[in-house]
Amino acid sequence: MGSRFDISIVAADPKTADQHIDEVIAEMTRIEDLISDWKASSQISEVNRNAGIKAVKVDREVFDLTKRSLYFSAITQGAFDVSYAAMDKIWYFDGSMKAMPSEADIKKSVAKVGYRNIILDSAACTIFLKLEGMKIGFGATGKGYAADKGRELMEAKGVKAGIVNASGDMTTWGTKPNGKPWNVGITNPFDEEKSIAIIPLKRDAVTTSGSYEKFVEFNGKRYTHIINPVTGYPATGLISVTVIGPSAEMANGFSTSIMVLGKEKGLALIRQFPTYSCVMVTDEGEVIKSENFKGKLRKKLK
Repeated sequence: MGSRFDISIVAADPKTADQHIDEVIAEMTRIEDLISDWKASSQISEVNRNAGIKAVKVDREVFDLTKRSLYFSAITQGAFDVSYAAMDKIWYFDGSMKAMPSEADIKKSVAKVGYRNIILDSAACTIFLKLEGMKIGFGATGKGYAADKGRELMEAKGVKAGIVNASGDMTTWGTKPNGKPWNVGITNPFDEEKSIAIIPLKRDAVTTSGSYEKFVEFNGKRYTHIINPVTGYPATGLISVTVIGPSAEMANGFSTSIMVLGKEKGLALIRQFPTYSCVMVTDEGEVIKSENFKGKLRKKLK
């Protein structure tokens, strides 16, 4: 999935642990082969090739993942949009941008984006993209889904504890061998060697979306690599969002959405899902948490 995966397994011996790690890797590969929009042979690539032409039959797993993404799109009013993959690339975060794109170019860049133009037929198990040139992609939730499925597989095989870390989209279960919870740090976006909090986890998931590694600045304003699918403009105001809850797929969807929505609307969203909590850091270094977040935080980072 173009990302680093780290898998930790608690087992009686290294050989058993290696076997289980290989099983998780095989599961990650299986999922990637289904949903990667970079692989021509994947079902999602087939859906994208037939945009504006015909509906494509997919596995129920792919259908359900797309359906959950559309649910996310609806509850965030498009701040999360699985059809973001059709967005024209006009923002660059490699230091090459010297000026803002024009308003016309920004508007044009999202012309093919719009989750309402994705038609699902549950009985036939098909996906149809109404507009020619539309695309869907799971860059925002695919790694979290893979981490969830890796944990699910290990639990089904009786593995008592472990961590699947899909490039920061992390699922945990069980405890460390000494019986204590797994401890995960929330990175301080202004000093990546430090944490703003340590979270104890058992059967949990934690994901972080952030702009502290990829952004541009114009006239003193920071523009992140996370683009608002509705407007075509990068998200502003928040530098990182961490979400904790039962599912990495859901947590990833929340963290990406909140980066776009901003702190007030983001808090309003997370309040609707009491099994999830969040921590946000603003561009100014203010730390904001949802009411149900458990743990001590530094209130100001700069």
